[in-house]
Formats: sequence, C-alpha cells, structure tokens
Amino acid sequence: MGLFKRLTKSKNPDSKKFRREMAYAVSGQHIKYVTEKRDGVDEVIGRNGGLNIRNDEFIVYASADVVFRCPVDELQIWELLSRDGVVLTGPDLEHGGIERTVIAYYVYYRK
Repeated sequence: MGLFKRLTKSKNPDSKKFRREMAYAVSGQHIKYVTEKRDGVDEVIGRNGGLNIRNDEFIVYASADVVFRCPVDELQIWELLSRDGVVLTGPDLEHGGIERTVIAYYVYYRK
C-alpha cells in the first residue's frame, strides 16, 4: 500500500469512505459458506460462492443464489479477528429491506 493511501485511509467506520474502502477490499473473495444467527444459533444459509459489487450494491452469492444484497453506502462491514471471514450488516434488498447480519467465511488457499 502506498504512503499516500495509508495517510488518507478513513478510520471512522460510520463514514461512506470507510464503508466503500472495506467493501472494495473484500470484494472478489471466494467464500466457503455464509451463516446467519437465528434464535441464538448460527445457521448455514449458503455454501460455495463469492463477494461482489455491482451497481453500487454489495452482493453475497452462495449456493447458486443471492443470499444478501445491500447498498455499499449503508453496509456496515468488518473482518473477523482471525481474518477468516467478514461480518456484513445492513438492509437486505433481496429479502424486502429488513436489517440482517450475515457472516461470510473465506475459502482457505494455501500459498
């Protein structure tokens, strides 16, 4: 990462700039599975997919279906401490605009 990018990187998680930077940073990742917490239990809602951005919407694609779709500027996003996945919270346009939180776990590639 260049010096200029490091100096101008947003650190406020509520800013549009931070949300866009995080969305573009994880976009293109392949995912192993996606979970959502329902009644205190993590349930797998999709397997084998990817994270993409199209028309300013962040899309989680898994199990040959769109499981989560949210405008980039309204998406709260942060990576897990283990760096094995990402937590996404926002209004899900694919399911009527209700607020949802899903966790997408990356595919592990040995390098």
